[in-house]
Amino acid sequence: MKQALPTWMRDWLDVIVPVGEVVLVLLGAWLLQRLMRSLIVRLGNTRGLPREMATVMRRVSATLISFGAVLLVLDRLGVSGTVLWTAFTGFAAVGAVAFFAAWSVLSNIFCAVLIFSTRLFRLSDYVEVLENGEKPGLKGRVVDINLIYSTLQEVGPDARDTGSVLQVPNSMFFQRTVRRWRGTTVPTRWLDTPAANAASQESR
Repeated sequence: MKQALPTWMRDWLDVIVPVGEVVLVLLGAWLLQRLMRSLIVRLGNTRGLPREMATVMRRVSATLISFGAVLLVLDRLGVSGTVLWTAFTGFAAVGAVAFFAAWSVLSNIFCAVLIFSTRLFRLSDYVEVLENGEKPGLKGRVVDINLIYSTLQEVGPDARDTGSVLQVPNSMFFQRTVRRWRGTTVPTRWLDTPAANAASQESR
């Protein structure tokens, strides 16, 4: 069939076909991302999937789909599978070295997934990380949870935000005892001034 086409069209056909295949791959990747996003939203509405976990799932699925689309596009452009496999194994080797070099970072990422899945705490909850027993430690209102840190807004004795925040590594919440208060009400014990706390301790 190609021989039956005019010469000028045959020359352009060698360009149009790969470009068309690349466009189809990109369109398929875009549609797949929208499908995954809709599926995750449906899981959140019907199965009670936490918002933070849904965000992580959207980012991971988008990354995987984009990576697969790039590989398909390179294959359509004539990059051999051997070259792609060699590059992949090279990146995998570098990733293995980086895995051991960045163990603490990966540990925080894994703990972030556990926080989302086990619902250790949520946004707007008040949490306190106890050092040992009842000894007070870090405390505040949860205002952000990302893959590395959980951000706590410090609360002063007058029940107003002090303006400073604590960025606590996610792994710390699994190394200490965590006290949690649900809702938006400041824990009563946090409202006492240091002097009041000292007087309470002396009265005991």
